Amino acid sequence: MGKRVLLIEDEPNIIEAISFILSRDGWSVATHSNGHDAVGVVLANPPELLILDVMLPGKSGFEILRELRDAEATRDMPVLMLTARGQTKDREMAERAGASRFMTKPFSNADVIDVVRELVAT
Repeated sequence: MGKRVLLIEDEPNIIEAISFILSRDGWSVATHSNGHDAVGVVLANPPELLILDVMLPGKSGFEILRELRDAEATRDMPVLMLTARGQTKDREMAERAGASRFMTKPFSNADVIDVVRELVAT
């Protein structure tokens, strides 16, 4: 596949798990772990897919996504949002912010692979 994904997540175990399963599936995985400068990191080298945690230090995933949707270069980028809270309110906020898909932690490896493949195929 050889596609590039950027994972913005601050939990080391989640970073390791997602990096491992996507690398094994042929993805080039870059990671970033804070919200402070996440928008700049994405805009500097936009990936084919962004996996974005909702709760990050410095700035929430919702705020980051709204900024990315306002930028021409990342307006249509597929974004998978991750959250430890699967409440309806969070899903609605993710949709309003422009998330392509929303996934609750914990998740299965197969689900992550399936969603990532689906988002990049479209």
